[in-house]
Amino acid sequence: MLPAISQQATGDELLTIGEAAERTDLTRKAIRLYEQRGLLPAARRSDGGYRLYSADDLDVLAFIRRARALDLHLEEIGDILDLQRGGQQPCGQVLAVVDDHLAEIDRTIADLKALRRSLRSARDVAKAGQRDGQRAVVCQIIEHEPASPRPDRH
Repeated sequence: MLPAISQQATGDELLTIGEAAERTDLTRKAIRLYEQRGLLPAARRSDGGYRLYSADDLDVLAFIRRARALDLHLEEIGDILDLQRGGQQPCGQVLAVVDDHLAEIDRTIADLKALRRSLRSARDVAKAGQRDGQRAVVCQIIEHEPASPRPDRH
């Protein structure tokens, strides 16, 4: 079961989308998106057609907000919620997703470190060229071939 939001909506109390947004620190637009993507069951409707949300809905919304704060993608969150709704413990799936995100962060850090080395090298060559009076078409910092070029990301 998902952790409960501390007594924010109890029993049969139903909240409008605005109230649900305020209590979960989400926007109305986000809540509608999560419903559209199937992360949140279709909301009940009032006689006037307004979306109504239960305490269980708030728990799911709070879980989604926390998962998004960890940079989990909506598809990943949906997979986790599907496992939980199917009666399974999704912790193994969550760990796998977190491990994938950590690996991506490590790759990004390595790429940024390599880029930093390349920029420092280019800057040092350009500064030395300026001191030595070398002429460049525009600027040696860009015209100089970096020692280890950054992979093209386009």
